[in-house]
Amino acid sequence: MSELEAILLGLLQGLTEFLPVSSSGHLTLGKELFGVEVEGLTFEIAVHAATVLSTLVAFRQEIGRLLAGLFRFRWNEETDYLMKIVVSMIPILIVGVFFKDAVESVFGSGVLIVGVMLWVTAALLFWGERLTQRQERKGIRGKSIGYKEALIIGLSQACAVLPGLSRSGTTISTGLLLGVKKSEVAQFSFLMVLVPILGEAFLELVGGGFSMEASGISPLALSLGFVSAFVSGFLACNWMIRLVRNSKLVYFSIYCLIVGAIAIVSGLI
Repeated sequence: MSELEAILLGLLQGLTEFLPVSSSGHLTLGKELFGVEVEGLTFEIAVHAATVLSTLVAFRQEIGRLLAGLFRFRWNEETDYLMKIVVSMIPILIVGVFFKDAVESVFGSGVLIVGVMLWVTAALLFWGERLTQRQERKGIRGKSIGYKEALIIGLSQACAVLPGLSRSGTTISTGLLLGVKKSEVAQFSFLMVLVPILGEAFLELVGGGFSMEASGISPLALSLGFVSAFVSGFLACNWMIRLVRNSKLVYFSIYCLIVGAIAIVSGLI
């Protein structure tokens, strides 16, 4: 992987991590387009960590408020919210512990499954926005996230480990289908992924899975990919919050439908 390819793939990862179009799917398609072959998940882990860092920066005030409430060492609104995030992480923890090898094998399965999962993403985005608009026309106000909603959204995040099935698109659409307020669902979706991705990066680091030598990526290329993913991720995070509030997800549904069709045709040829 050259430095330019690392920058472009980092930009692709950062932009698509928060936009509901599947970062893992686009990363797979980007590698196919550039003809890049990388052993292991070192690059993916690095750029995912970069987008997590961009989330921490984008939500620094909210995260600071939640941590301040937690360290009051009594049950309060902030502690309750953090516990809902913990509940949402249970499904992805189970997948990571018991199905890690199966998930990694799917990531190497090519563009065909990416195309199919992009179609699934398109359907979720379409129905999520359509239900929200129908409720708004009827004057129905969305509800807050409870523990049941947190667990169901967490289950959708566990399913979104499949390349092409957008994590943000799946979790946000699931929240909307459950009737959760638009103002809450995007923020919860972005915050709930912080610990799983950081945990995965840490486990790979201590377990020796994070190896530039084994992956064939130079330190410079990896660093450039990290920086480009962070910058583009920060911009996309703030943009996505506004898009969800304004109910503009249908355009991404159309995009996923088109790109998915191209990927399916490419995989069948």
